Amino acid sequence: MTTPTHRFCVAPMMDWTDRHCRFFHRGLTRHALLYTEMVTAEAILHGNRDRILDFDAAEHPVALQLGGSDPIKLAAASRIGAGYGYREINLNIGCPSDRVQEGRFGACLMAEPDLVARCIAAMAAAVSIPVTVKCRIGIDDQDQEADFRRFIDTVASAGCCTFIVHARKAWLKGLSPKENREIPPLDYARVYRLKAERPDLTIVINGGIATLDACDEHLRHVDGVMLGRAAYHEPFILADVDRRFFGDTAEPITRRAALERMIPAIERQIANGGRLNNITRHVLGLYHGRPRGRLFRRILSEEGQRPGAGADVLIKAIAAAEGESAIALSPAAE
Repeated sequence: MTTPTHRFCVAPMMDWTDRHCRFFHRGLTRHALLYTEMVTAEAILHGNRDRILDFDAAEHPVALQLGGSDPIKLAAASRIGAGYGYREINLNIGCPSDRVQEGRFGACLMAEPDLVARCIAAMAAAVSIPVTVKCRIGIDDQDQEADFRRFIDTVASAGCCTFIVHARKAWLKGLSPKENREIPPLDYARVYRLKAERPDLTIVINGGIATLDACDEHLRHVDGVMLGRAAYHEPFILADVDRRFFGDTAEPITRRAALERMIPAIERQIANGGRLNNITRHVLGLYHGRPRGRLFRRILSEEGQRPGAGADVLIKAIAAAEGESAIALSPAAE
């Protein structure tokens, strides 16, 4: 099994980067590293593992993100995840939500670097694949550069060689997760300095990155970039990733081809009792900024909700978006 490259990654996002989203994104980029939603160690140990962890091999390279703070449980969950074929196990030390804090994991663990180090050491001992960390640059009033470096050095000493750093601190009280993605100021320079001071580590930067041009600039200073909401809301940005960041000379996929690739997956989903919208909700932004983009979204949003909706709805939406349909374009649609 090859070690995944972190040059370009799509962020783990709760309620978004499920297996259907990842399968769609993989059709747009062959090389970007994809991540699952965060899954707690407890859920893996005590829940329906196949439902939680199963994925299509076509999604590779894909990494599993875990949440937790018990080294023994995280090691066991990592071992199970590796058994399902994930290429990397990532520990979430960045989520600031109240629910996550109540479980004593996520960003609040930046205050306990020794505990995080014990978790990483246990996880790394349990698997043969990379174990990585996704963190912030600080939390609350513990946001001095020395605090950040102490966290990184302590966790790195336990065997973590790759850090994905959201270049904002997190306020654990008083801000919602959404506000924590927007209000604390970005400090990319702190992440750049970390890489300069610890060239032995793989440093991936995350937070507020919206364009591939911005990715180019960041890659002058760090090893990799991670896009989140920009990649989800405007997924066709991913179609140029392979050429631009991996030197892949293959012809980029078209929007139509990316959607037609989804049809067999939709048919399997429907046959297994699933709903069309579980898949098509992830593709709504594919025609963002295009002349018939709103019409595409309207067809999928309205007709994809009806009972029994199938791949025919997606086919209709493709035809409308590509200008091959006689569907009228009302003022509301465009």
